[in-house]
Parts: sequence; structure tokens; C-alpha cells
Amino acid sequence: MRVVEITGHHLNFHPKHPLGNARTFMRSRDFLALRITTDEGHIGWGEVFSSPWAAAALVRHQFSRFVLGRSPTLHRRIFQDMLESLGYDRRGPAMMAMSAIDMALHDAAARSRGISVAEMLGGPLRDRVFAYASGPFMREGGDPYRHYPDEVGSYLDLGFRALKPRAGLSPRADRKMIDAMRAQVGEGIALMVDMNQGYASGAARSSAFSMQDAGLLWIEEPVQPEDLPGYVAVARSSSTPIAGGEALASPAAFREFLEAGALSVLQPDLTVCGGFTGFQRIAHLADAYDLPVMPHAFSTTINFHASLQMASMLPTRRGGGPAGYPFVEWDPTGNPLLELIPLKLDQDGFVDVPDAPGLGMDLTPEMLEPWTVDSWTLASS
Repeated sequence: MRVVEITGHHLNFHPKHPLGNARTFMRSRDFLALRITTDEGHIGWGEVFSSPWAAAALVRHQFSRFVLGRSPTLHRRIFQDMLESLGYDRRGPAMMAMSAIDMALHDAAARSRGISVAEMLGGPLRDRVFAYASGPFMREGGDPYRHYPDEVGSYLDLGFRALKPRAGLSPRADRKMIDAMRAQVGEGIALMVDMNQGYASGAARSSAFSMQDAGLLWIEEPVQPEDLPGYVAVARSSSTPIAGGEALASPAAFREFLEAGALSVLQPDLTVCGGFTGFQRIAHLADAYDLPVMPHAFSTTINFHASLQMASMLPTRRGGGPAGYPFVEWDPTGNPLLELIPLKLDQDGFVDVPDAPGLGMDLTPEMLEPWTVDSWTLASS
């Protein structure tokens, strides 16, 4: 069995309302869906959610030679070959391109055996994963938090028992927002906040202190990922665990944060850190520090399904919420590329891990057509 074709589908859609966080408003969302096909007719899907156009160029002009003509079952060897071909870019689009390829290779390899990725990698530890709603987001005009109560009510109606609103407007506004949300949802619903790298360390510390009585499970990305001293300062001054890592792409980057005591919850993204191969390397590092690790996933159904497979294999850590870690992040903002393959929460706020072959989803290029703005194909000679 060998890979005979690599196809890239560039996807785009515009949210109904721009999605605001502490740094920006997302008015347009772009992705690369990568599809590989073998000579036996098996397919595999991977994804890039950040820098999709740059990553696509790297797939086409640098990494395809390591993939075409080789078996997807050699995913570990192919990952190492790609890694050794890198020069300076071990964090940006090159790692994102490698992530999509690695994800697709795992999908195809597991499909060829008729088993899930989790089973191929040694077997899942659980058949369902606790999910949290990644929202609400800020809105333009007036008070950016003004619509939060209505959206929170809709998330609770869907069955979510954990919510992660965006924060970072100001310490005083953050406290007012989270106090109102805690009063709305009660003590039985878990709350976290995501500051999306929006604060300098002093303001982040002030905001974290102002929210310390809200019983937050974690505060996510309080400062820029390059600001390791800022992370350390926030972590040392906060009684709330600090989470992050979606922008980190290597075990070395996570090692620096762990050695400094800057993170209590690790959140690598499978589309950033090297797919299943890269995520597992980071998860082993987290084990050495006895810290929880869980996938960051705010993109399409491809990464969401991959995250479910990965989360099913991670050890349980208690974080004080309604369920043990790992959680899985769920985009509830009306993302059509997530809703292509519907999944539902059960009465406890969990989502079942699909046990179908590969990533556990049946996706076709035709399903992506309404959002496809460009596509390309590479074939083996």
C-alpha cells in the first residue's frame, strides 16, 4: 500500500457575528483540509487551522516527496524524515504542514486495518470524553460582554456542563462578567476563561486575582506565548491554574514552560504540534510532570474527530470540575465545518468517541464544496 495522491482543499466561511477575543475579531475563518489517497483506495484526512496557505505551500514543495509513494503505516518514519528536513521553522507553518500530513497518515493507516486511530495506537482508555463549550465570544459595539447571558443559556440548553468565555477586556470588566456568569449557571457548571494572549503580565495578574473567587478551573493564555517570564509571574501570583500551549509546537517549547512552572494544564493543538506523533511526545512530557494534557480544537470536524481519538488515550487527571481531565473543546458558535458530521452530548455533558475506522468520520470532498475556495492535487508518477 502506498500514497498515490495528496489533495488540498482551502476552506473559508464568515461567522454570523465576528468572534471577538482580547486581541481581535475573527470575521473570516480559513482552513486547509488535506486528503491523502492510497493505491488500495484508503483515504486519510488532516487539517491546518492556522496559516493554511503557507502550510499548503510547504506540503506541495517540501514535504510531499516524503509522502507520495510510501505507505501511510510508516507515519512515524515519515514524521522523522520531515522533521529532519527542517531548517529554522520548527514552530510555524512547517510544523502545521507536518501536523496535517501526520494526521492524514494516521487516519489512512487505521482505515486500512479497519480500526480506529486510538485502537491502532494501543487502545482507548475511555469511550466518551467530557466536552466544554468554547464561548461566548465578545461582540462589537457597546459592552462586548452584553450578550453573554443569552448565549450561556443556549449552551446550557444544549447540555454543556462546562463553559469557557473569552475575557481580557479589563480586570474590572472581567470580574463583573464572570461573577454574573457564576450567578447565572450556579456551582454545578464548570467555568474557565480564555484571555487569548491579550494582557501584559501586570494586567493578567490583576484580572486573575479579581476572578479568584469564581471557582475557575483554569485561566488560559493570559499573555503572549513568547512571554515565559510573564507566564511565570501570573502562575506564581494566581490561585487559579494557568493553561496554555496551543501556540507551542515542540516538546522543547513545552519543556521550557514546565521547567519554569508556568503551566498547570497543557493544551497542544494536533494541527500545530505535529499531529498524533507530535502530540504523543508532548503528552509523555506532561506525564513526567504529572500534569493534565488535553487537545485544543477550535476548527473543523477533522481536528475535532482527531482530538476525540487523542483524548480517549490520555490518562485521567482530576482538576476539580464535574469530570476528570481530559476535556475536549467544542466550538458552539455555528461553525458549519464542525457541524458537517453531527455529534451530540449525552445527559452528563460527554460526547461519545467514534469507534469507526480511522478518525471515525465519513467525510467526502463533496461535503466541503460549499466552503471550498481553492483546491490542488499532487500525484505520484
